Formats: sequence, structure tokens, C-alpha cells
Amino acid sequence: MSKIRCAAILLMLLAFIGFTPPNDNRKLPVINTANGGLFLPDGFEAVVVVDSLEGRARHIAVNTNGDIYVKARFVRDKDESVIALRDTNQDGRADIIKRFGGLDRERSYGTAIRIYNGYLYFSSELLVYRNKLTPGKLVPESPLEVVLTDDHKHGMHEHIAKPVTFDNQGNMYVPFGAGSNNCQERNRTPNSAGQYPCAMLADHGGIWRFDANKTGQTQKDGYKYATGLRSVVALDWNPADNNLYALQHGRDDLLMLWAGTYSPWQSAVLPSEEFFRVKDGFDGGWPYTYYDQIKGKKIVNPEYAADNRINPEAMNLEKPLIGFPGHWAPNDLLFYRGAGLTNGFPARYRNGAFIAFHGSTNRAPYPQSGYIIGFVPFKDGKPSGNYEVFADGFVGVDPVVNVSDAVYRPMGIAMGPDGSLYIAETEKGKIWRITYKGNKKTFGPAQLAQMEKRKTMSHIRTPDPIKDNLDRDKPVAGSKVYAVYCSPCHQRNGLGDSQRFPPLAGSEWVLGDKKRLIEVVLKGLEGPIEVKGQSYNNVMPQHSFLSNEDIAQVLTHIRQNFGNQADAVSVDDVNAIRKTIALKK
Repeated sequence: MSKIRCAAILLMLLAFIGFTPPNDNRKLPVINTANGGLFLPDGFEAVVVVDSLEGRARHIAVNTNGDIYVKARFVRDKDESVIALRDTNQDGRADIIKRFGGLDRERSYGTAIRIYNGYLYFSSELLVYRNKLTPGKLVPESPLEVVLTDDHKHGMHEHIAKPVTFDNQGNMYVPFGAGSNNCQERNRTPNSAGQYPCAMLADHGGIWRFDANKTGQTQKDGYKYATGLRSVVALDWNPADNNLYALQHGRDDLLMLWAGTYSPWQSAVLPSEEFFRVKDGFDGGWPYTYYDQIKGKKIVNPEYAADNRINPEAMNLEKPLIGFPGHWAPNDLLFYRGAGLTNGFPARYRNGAFIAFHGSTNRAPYPQSGYIIGFVPFKDGKPSGNYEVFADGFVGVDPVVNVSDAVYRPMGIAMGPDGSLYIAETEKGKIWRITYKGNKKTFGPAQLAQMEKRKTMSHIRTPDPIKDNLDRDKPVAGSKVYAVYCSPCHQRNGLGDSQRFPPLAGSEWVLGDKKRLIEVVLKGLEGPIEVKGQSYNNVMPQHSFLSNEDIAQVLTHIRQNFGNQADAVSVDDVNAIRKTIALKK
């Protein structure tokens, strides 16, 4: 089938599912001077609680007296895990900021912070802590307690965030993410088959239930509540129907790992980020299947395509409530319960779900996507309509070519005691407080119309396979090898994503010893590592499948671009290191 015919079929399919191509006559602003820079539905207002925090921000919690607790994104030492904020003069801005909690240095995966039964729970990558809150005190005076320890011998790995939520019966729910992209025999290696059965599902890739009131627990003290979930960062217990809900980060790298099967466009939009109602015994299907939101069904992952034991229709898998676009990174979830409070939202938001989409990192050569606060209306325990854009304006640019182009990336959501909504973001540590000032009785479609138009923005809409291709009619940025194997993580500008994937620009790993650099490419690298004074924990897969010529080309490209000025890497350099590695085996 010709490329022209394939493109035509894709365009027809997109037209069928309601895709609206970009239209220059309908351009919307990307920067707003009101509401702290946010675009909100008519009648809503936002104030900036704090412009930036030194430790930046992951999840967020608000106490009954209005005190704000933020999980720091970067923790350099003990007693810095939590950032506490207080507004003493009621002007909407925090004027007291203090840090406390934690036993050691943390990296960027520390996520959880929730208030439950008078305790503040928060997490690092390997520990869930709690402090008993002291009435009237911003910083708890109680001793720090360790509720849960991830005691696996592997230590740190990808997808190790420890978000938490609580039910009405004294239980705490904690995901244990899978230390793998898709349970391949060789992680993130092109054409490597998947392991069957996937052994890591025994104690990873799921959600465990624990006693929220017991300290000193390990995973063995918990109950395996759900499986088949690669990575969960956003979860919440919905008291309206007494059910657990979670959003899964779908797998990555369909193009990089299976270039003969998937196009760049398919790799950008698939697979879906799935929104689930999670009941005891739930199976989400990872790593054997993924959800295709365009076809509306589970698809066998390419790692298992040749295995006739995998049949999605016979696996009793849960279909998502909503299949969001690929790689949007849902990182927090809040069921809204403040419709009747002083600064509560209109009734249509009652029991609905707010979702923070941190934004994609690996949609090249198409614009990066997500970076919004979405809202899903609920009725009788299920979505009553399509998702809405509740808050936009975080990125400040259009299109988002590299992750570092986005000014802000939304991460944490919390409700205040008066029904107001708080949003925290990870790049500067900015926090907004949102209230409703309009007429609640008349709020409806007319007030939402402008937000619906924002779905035409390049960081939200489904990209056009041809028109939205950033490499259309021009050479691929850098070498072809870099574009396929490096840019999904380190980005087209070599600056990484500031969290999981380190920068190549000015990196001591790039500009230093060529031998070490070649070994990293040939052998891969397990985190954590330090790059330019910052810690990173994601996996660098081995690329020994590349030829000596390809490795020399891409490393020379990296060492002589992105502002770097270093000598070239030769084919002989690579060949010598490859032989040395072979001799050691």
C-alpha cells in the first residue's frame, strides 16, 4: 500500500471519529494575562498562591484550616520532603513557607501527599511516611512514622512513584509500578519479544491494599487488589459510589521498538491513557494488551503478537471508562465534593473527576500533547459525557515541540475546605487557587463553549498525520538515528524533560570520557545518576543492535550539537569498546 493511500485512509478515519483539522481562522491565544495565566470556563477565577517553590511540586493537599502541603519534587536532604504553606493575612498568597519530613535525599518520583484521619501521608520513591497533624500548627510536632517500605532488592527503577489514596474502611491503596516498558526480554530493545507469563506481575504492575493505621509495613503485608497496570500516578477513592479509580500511563516507544509495524503518527497517539474504575480482582491487561481509543478496543501488544495464547476478548479485561490520547501522562485525580460549599463550583461538577495531565514527552515528530486540567462529569457512578478542558494555558507556546518549551506542567490537584480547587505544577513550583464567582444557577454549555474550542489547540487535538508533522518538508532535526532512538527521551533540542530524562546539552556524560559514553550506548544504564548536579532515575536501554557506524554518527552528532563542542567519535572508537565488552562476557 502506498504512503499516499495510507495517509488518505488515516484522514478518512480521523474524519469519522470527529477529528477537526487545524484552521488558521480559529486560532486561540496561548498566553493569558488574567487568572494567573490560566484559561478557565466563564465565571471561574484563579489567584496565584505562590509563584515558585525551591523544591518545586508534585502532589498537593489542603488541611481543614486552609494550610497547604506540597510534596517536593526534588529533595536534597532529610527534613525537606514536604513544603508547608500558610496565608496569614487572607490575601490569597502564601506568606509562610516551611519544609519538613523525610529521612534522606529523594529523586523526582516522590509523589504522594494526602491528609487522612488527622495524619499527613507522603511518599518518597521507596517509603510512605506519615505525621500526625498538630491542631493550629503548620509543621507537625509529632514524630515521623514510616508506614510502608518498598523493600525489593532492585531498589530504584522506572515507574516507582508511590501515590496513595484511602477508602472509608481504614484501608490505604498504593500502586507498585512495573520496572519495565512492556515486560520485554530485553527492556526497550527493538523487536525483543515479551515475557510470557510476565513474572514481574507477581509483585509489580498493580495496586496493593494496606492497613492505613499500621506502621512498619512492607508489600508482603498488603493485599494485591488489582493487576495489569503498568504505571499509576493518578488515583482517588470516590465516596459517592465507594469505588477506587485510577488512570494508567500506557506503554511507550511503538515506533522506536517496532518501526516495521507502527508509523510515527500511530506511535504519537497510541496507546491510550486509560481511566478505570478499579474493583477487587481487576486486570487492566498490561503488558499483553493496550487500549486503542480510536478503534475502541483492546489490542495485543506487538511484543506478544506472535503468541496465540494472548486473546483480549477471552481475558476478561476491564474496558476503560474513557480512553484518553496517548502519552498525556495523567498524574493526579480528584473527585470533586465541594459543590455545596462557600466557594464551591456549580452543581454540574458535583462528584465529577478532575484530572491533571502532566503532558507527553515522546510524541515526536508531532507536537507534544496534554498539559491541561481535564474534567469528566459523572452521574450514577459513571461518566455522563466526554471529557472537558477545565484549565489550560500552562504551556504558553503553540506548538510544544520539546517538553522544555512548556512553561508549566500541571501535576497536583486538591480541594480546599471552602470548595475551591488548588493546582500545583512541577517546573517552577507554581500553585493556583480557583474559585467560582459567577451565577451557579445559570452555569452550563454557554459558559463552557470557549473551553471546548481549546480542543483545537495543537497540544490537545489529535494531530493531522501530514499537516502536524513537524518534520514535514524539512530534514529531520539532527541525524536520523538521533530522531528515532534518542529524541523521544532527550528531546529534539537535547534538553531532556527535567525529570526522568537528563539533558545532553552541556552534560558531563556527553562531553567527558568517550569510552564511558560509548559503553552507555552499548550496555545501557540503570539509574539513579547525577547529570549537571541533578538526579535522574530512568533506564537508558542498551543500543548494541545499532551498527558501529550508526553509534559513531549519533554520538558525534550529540557531542557537536545542542551547544556542545567536543571531538568526534569514530567507528574505530566504537569497534574497540564493543570488542572489549565482548571479551568481558
